[in-house]
Amino acid sequence: MIIYNISQGLGIAIIGYTIVFVALLLLFYIFTYMAKVLLWHKKRRLIHENQATKLVDEEINVTGEIATAIAMAIYLSRDLHDNESDILTIKKVSKTYSPWNSKIYGIRFYNR
Repeated sequence: MIIYNISQGLGIAIIGYTIVFVALLLLFYIFTYMAKVLLWHKKRRLIHENQATKLVDEEINVTGEIATAIAMAIYLSRDLHDNESDILTIKKVSKTYSPWNSKIYGIRFYNR
């Protein structure tokens, strides 16, 4: 009986891993080829409208360096970086009374 349960668990685990692996491969191919499919669809639509001469003649190739330069320009133009003063001030805070730490409200004495 135990061996039967182990083999069922092993089968379920293998099926589960296979489903996840196939789903990840499918998502990888969808995201990889989605840009190509969309560009092909746009070119096809523009050819039917007789406006595809500009798009067909020049291919848009953006390298990693160009994308990085554009991203840094946008980042710096929005001034998203945080300039802080390098001064750290630690002040002692006086504690106010809190009944949460009070020992007089203990649960040792329970009146019925």
